[in-house]
Amino acid sequence: MWNLNEVIKIEYKNRYVFHIEFDDGENSEVDFEEYIQKWPIFEPLRDINFFKKAVIAGGTICWSNGADIAPETLYEKVTK
Repeated sequence: MWNLNEVIKIEYKNRYVFHIEFDDGENSEVDFEEYIQKWPIFEPLRDINFFKKAVIAGGTICWSNGADIAPETLYEKVTK
């Protein structure tokens, strides 16, 4: 279950992987390649240089084109 935790740190690792850390200390590497292949909003992220420019906003990871991943989805991936 999601505990309303927010992303507090992201660190690019390689290809489509960021290390994600939440405010409760949970952290792990998350591969975003599955998203890039599924929805048009994520197509610009195929450019690794653009992908690397992710920021934290609204408690989650996001990109300047409006793409983001719900924090509860990320939290589930991090805590699996």
